Amino acid sequence: MTDNHTAGPFIAAIDQGTTSSRCIVFDRDGRIVSVDQKEHEQIFPKPGWVEHDAAEIWTNVQEVVAGALSKAGITKEDVKALGITNQRETTVLWDKNTGEPVHNALVWQDTRTDALCKELGRNVGQDRFRRETGLPLASYFAGPKIRWVLDNVEGLRERAEAGEILFGTMDSWVIWNLTGGPNGGVHVTDVTNASRTLLMNLQTLDWDQRILTSMEIPAAVLPQIRSSAEVYGHAKGALEGVPVASALGDQQAALFGQTCFSKGEAKSTYGTGTFLLLNTGETPVNSYNGLLTTVGYRIGDQAPVYALEGSIAVTGSLVQWMRDQMGLIKSAAEIETLASSVEDNGGAYFVPAFSGLFAPYWRSDARGVIAGLTRYVTKAHIARAVLEATAWQTREIVDAMNKDSGVELTALKVDGGMTSNNLLMQTIADVLDAPVVRPMVAETTCLGAAYAAGLAVGFWRDTDELRANWRRAAEWTPRMDAATRDREYKSWLKAVERTMGWIEEEH
Repeated sequence: MTDNHTAGPFIAAIDQGTTSSRCIVFDRDGRIVSVDQKEHEQIFPKPGWVEHDAAEIWTNVQEVVAGALSKAGITKEDVKALGITNQRETTVLWDKNTGEPVHNALVWQDTRTDALCKELGRNVGQDRFRRETGLPLASYFAGPKIRWVLDNVEGLRERAEAGEILFGTMDSWVIWNLTGGPNGGVHVTDVTNASRTLLMNLQTLDWDQRILTSMEIPAAVLPQIRSSAEVYGHAKGALEGVPVASALGDQQAALFGQTCFSKGEAKSTYGTGTFLLLNTGETPVNSYNGLLTTVGYRIGDQAPVYALEGSIAVTGSLVQWMRDQMGLIKSAAEIETLASSVEDNGGAYFVPAFSGLFAPYWRSDARGVIAGLTRYVTKAHIARAVLEATAWQTREIVDAMNKDSGVELTALKVDGGMTSNNLLMQTIADVLDAPVVRPMVAETTCLGAAYAAGLAVGFWRDTDELRANWRRAAEWTPRMDAATRDREYKSWLKAVERTMGWIEEEH
């Protein structure tokens, strides 16, 4: 039940994430009233392939929405709007008439389109579509994934060209199903998710016809691109009549939830992977240092706000790997205890390039390496190296952002599951030589989707009112001396070099 000082109305947000789906109900102060969450299966058909069952995900979404409302002791009448945030780039194609997915969803981590991306790069390489899209040609993005499914499911291309097949990232899949599915479901996406497909032009905020032709993707499968905060349609079923009023890719939602509304404000979300976004204002900033240029958010018909993004593929999932594959810890929380039992890393550096290196390198030929091993190194040193890996990778991205934008990072707002690890947060402050700040509500991804939906229906007046809601819970300030920082950074960069060129080019 709700605590007695929390009276409605409320905003609900669905977070369709990489490992689970959840629904959170928020009150007017941006406080959490209830949460329900459910994991879904991770499917690994071959090395480097990662899939989800989109039908299972939709079932789970319906369950967590019902669960969150029932835990809050409220009904759909108390919910003024519903916001959506989602794992980005994960790609699903489905039959418009039956609502059945035609293939498992291809997850953002999936690298099966590596060879296709090389082929699409022609003689230009990774930068072929960068000017229009702000993105390198990499297996990470949705466009090449669409092409793969069209090429590999029997008869699908013909059906797609005939207008029988719909493509969506998970926001589109959830919104289409929420608003009726085969019976009048709305087929839309927002600018943030569209900016992750490699198919949207950053200037026009529309699908780029030239790129669609190059990638051989029929326009008929694509959703309509809308802003991040507007009413797309109304829910059917359990939430009958509730406005579906926001969609933001998870990292942009966190930027929004952290109220990084001014140019130069940045947040980093430490989850499965880690994503650092810097608000660059109303102009897209091209990156020459391996970052992505992306849409930060767009409220209704206001000007879009752009961001620079740096992504690290493996952070929280490295801790999971230590737990599940290596059996060195029994729970994720245990890593902090283990790492704290030693003073330093014992000379060991762990670069978790499990699916290649992401920003600022974009090397899909890299694989994970533990460097500097001697007989002195214990599992506690490895645990410490695991946490340091996240910190050093953060540092590399902040350096690249400074170079691209000319903006010095004054403080880093952090969120995500790993922020409960105090040793990690201190280490990040140390290697960045900047304060690290965590807000009261750590669930900033869901909060951002709720904020955007609330703005769309007038539940909150404007971004100033949202800013007033932001409250600091904890702050870590740097304690490391410059000489140590520089020496350690140099060793880290040496370890990174050792990961490259592991995978030979296949011809």
